[in-house]
Amino acid sequence: MRTQVPGFWDDAKAAEVQMRKVKELKNWVVGYNEIKSAADELQLTYDFYREEVTTEEEVDEAYRHVLELIETLEMKNMLSHEEDKFGAVIKIVGGAGGTEAQDWASMLFRMYQRWCERQNYKCEITNLQEGEEAGIKTVTMQIEGEMAYGYLKSENGVHRLVRVSPFNAQGKRMTSFCSVYVVPLVDDTIEIEVNPGMLTWDTFRSSGAGGQNVNKVETGVRLHYKFTNPVTNLMDEIVIENTESRSQFGNKDNAIRLLKSQLYELELEKRRAASAVVEAGKKKIEWGSQIRSYVFDDRRVKDHRTNYQTSNVNGVMDGDIDAFIKAYLMEFPD
Repeated sequence: MRTQVPGFWDDAKAAEVQMRKVKELKNWVVGYNEIKSAADELQLTYDFYREEVTTEEEVDEAYRHVLELIETLEMKNMLSHEEDKFGAVIKIVGGAGGTEAQDWASMLFRMYQRWCERQNYKCEITNLQEGEEAGIKTVTMQIEGEMAYGYLKSENGVHRLVRVSPFNAQGKRMTSFCSVYVVPLVDDTIEIEVNPGMLTWDTFRSSGAGGQNVNKVETGVRLHYKFTNPVTNLMDEIVIENTESRSQFGNKDNAIRLLKSQLYELELEKRRAASAVVEAGKKKIEWGSQIRSYVFDDRRVKDHRTNYQTSNVNGVMDGDIDAFIKAYLMEFPD
């Protein structure tokens, strides 16, 4: 194996790239072997059924298991872009509507946390601003896990909630909106140029979870970066707040990583725009437009891009969004 060659680890960055390729190939082999084993088990169960040793229900269960494994691998096969393999950064921002919108932001926050738990992904909160009465104004989540961005890119856009608001004394049905922004979480294998001369910092005292030390010391950092936006070709500014670590240096390092992630996403957006010109005949996706409605009273969650919908509202809010992700990837594989 190439990884066993003397001097392989002399160039740490090149070695890391190679090890990632090895891991990706290994995961495909493991996925195939799982399906092969399950298919063999299905055949054996069916043979036993014909001999009246097993039940029809056991055959059905074995079949469902094989189908689930095949569909999972099929969905993974759709994630062929360079950026799909990375982790993801999700930023949730409550829209107009005060407490109701901020409560909706906290519900979406919980939904994505639960989804990460289902995937065994690591999820860290890098910035959170709580609402005055309830909910949150905004939260940024850093998600580490294989193909996290590839799956979560389907969540980018405006999410609409319709329900009888517990914050309305008249018990009226209200509509709230939250914006969800998803960008790839880049690592050291991606070269992103940051001009230090256009970078400025503010420090502040963090609030919220983290203990007394966080509140007494200015560990929170706010990054300002001015640059020429590659999509618009106009001067623009990115502002990032990071309060995750008790160390100001740790927060600065992570803020730079988040900045590089946003700059990388802008380059991808530029590529997508160029591709859209070439493939103008394809169905257009409005990045940042309203993508999904959650209507609690009617027990319905509907994605407006794919028309996929479900009545299992509680399941969705508990993080069961895989069907929406799959429908999106099937509709928009590119």
